[in-house]
Amino acid sequence: MNDQAAVLREKVLKKHQNSLRNCKTLAVLSGKGGVGKSNLSLNLSLALTKQKQRVLLFDMDIGMGNIDILIGQTTSYTMVDLLEKKLSIQQIIKKGPQNLAYVAGGTGISSVFEWSPSDLAHLIQELNSLINQYDYMIFDMGAGMSESVLKFLKAVDEMIVVTTPEPTSITDAYAAIKLAASYSVSAPVRLIINKTLSDKEGNETYERFSRAVQQFLNISISLLGIVPNDQAVQKAVNRQMPFLLQNPASKASISLIEMVSILIPQDNRITAKNEGMFIRRLKRFFLER
Repeated sequence: MNDQAAVLREKVLKKHQNSLRNCKTLAVLSGKGGVGKSNLSLNLSLALTKQKQRVLLFDMDIGMGNIDILIGQTTSYTMVDLLEKKLSIQQIIKKGPQNLAYVAGGTGISSVFEWSPSDLAHLIQELNSLINQYDYMIFDMGAGMSESVLKFLKAVDEMIVVTTPEPTSITDAYAAIKLAASYSVSAPVRLIINKTLSDKEGNETYERFSRAVQQFLNISISLLGIVPNDQAVQKAVNRQMPFLLQNPASKASISLIEMVSILIPQDNRITAKNEGMFIRRLKRFFLER
């Protein structure tokens, strides 16, 4: 009888362990606005859910968010409520299309949101409560590179930098990577070239950019993907619908699907090593003195 009970306990434990996820944390950032970062964060998240990955997308542009607008939904609670009212994260998670879970950034704050120690402690506690429920947590970072943002970037598993071929966009993306490096952010960097006129333009942009980053910052960056300048994207934005869902056969949608086919196998190889490290790093960089 005791043997049967032991076997049953082992089965229950294995079932529980199998239900837990080795969550990968990705921060999506850009050097400047207008490059399509939030739209790509949203559609990349949806491309992952199409591959049966459980994804939680955070709009980290607190007080000036737009993920919910891109989806065409209204939200009762946002990151502002999580931090100011100390709500639980479960109270503010919203279900979007394709079973995507997301947390809206909120609107109506005229100044840059300042993180207090109690805000950070509450956020870390809430993230820890559900880190094992998702395959991916994707953080769509806001504008600006404050000290809090830089500390947050030190904790994530990877950074995805979005740029366009425009010189100003490239310069600003380079400046963002340089600032992160000066703050000892060591997360691997992947690059998305958005709004390209051709694959040739995208590849040439990546080659020039990666050479400069390698030469002057001694950082190797990899190309995650090239997204063409596709009218389907703007049409979807106007309809407040993700372009991956409105027009899955569009060139932009296909490029996102190709990115995910690269992302998932590589992430599966390294996530096991990083299990639990995101929360530990957050605590070390934010809470420990």
